[in-house]
Amino acid sequence: METGLIIIFWYGILHAFGPDHLTVIADFSIGKSRKKTMLITFLFALGHGITLFIFAKLLQTYTISETITNYGDLISSGVIIIMGIYLLYMVMSDRIQLGRHKHEGKEHIHIWFGKSHEHKSKLAPVSVFGMAALMGIGGVRGMLVTLGMLQGENIDLIMVVSFILGVSTLFFTFGLLILLINSNLLGTKANVRRVFAAAGFISIVVGSQMLLA
Repeated sequence: METGLIIIFWYGILHAFGPDHLTVIADFSIGKSRKKTMLITFLFALGHGITLFIFAKLLQTYTISETITNYGDLISSGVIIIMGIYLLYMVMSDRIQLGRHKHEGKEHIHIWFGKSHEHKSKLAPVSVFGMAALMGIGGVRGMLVTLGMLQGENIDLIMVVSFILGVSTLFFTFGLLILLINSNLLGTKANVRRVFAAAGFISIVVGSQMLLA
C-alpha cells in the first residue's frame, strides 16, 4: 500500500504540471498578497482532489459514459478562455488599478479590478475551489489509469490525501513563483498591464488548445 501511495503522490505532481492548472492559478493569484496566493493554491489542490475522489468512486461503482468526463474538460476550457478574454478586456479598458499605502512603516501595493475608487476583489476564493472541482471531472480518467497499477485497490481517503499532497507540492512551488512576480514586476501600472495582458493571452491559448485536443 505504501508503494501505491507514493505512485499516487507522484501522479499528483505530474498531473499538476498541466498548463490548464497553472494558468488558472496564475489568473487568480497575480497581484494578490502572499496570504491570498497561498490560500488560492491550497483551495485549488483541495477542490481538485475532492472531485477526483468523488468521480473516481462513481466510475469504480457505476458504468458511466466517458462523455460525462469530457464535459468537464469542455466546460473548464471555455471558462479558461473566458477568463483570458476578461483579463484582456480589463487591461484594454484601463480597469486594473494599482494603489500604494504604508502600514507599520512598510509600503504595500494593492491591485484590484474596477474603477479607480473601487477596491474590492470580485474573484473570491470560492471561485477557485469551484474551478478546481470542475477541472477535476476531466482529470479523473488519468487517476483511474494510475490506480490500475495498484492491482485493483479501492480508492480511499488516504489515496486522495496523497494525491492532494502531490498537486499541492507543485502548486505551492508555482505559487512562490507568482509571489516573486507580484513582488518584483508589479511595481508600476505599466508592468501590471503587461503581466495581466500576458496572463490573458496565455489563458486564451491554453483554453483553445484544450478544446482542440
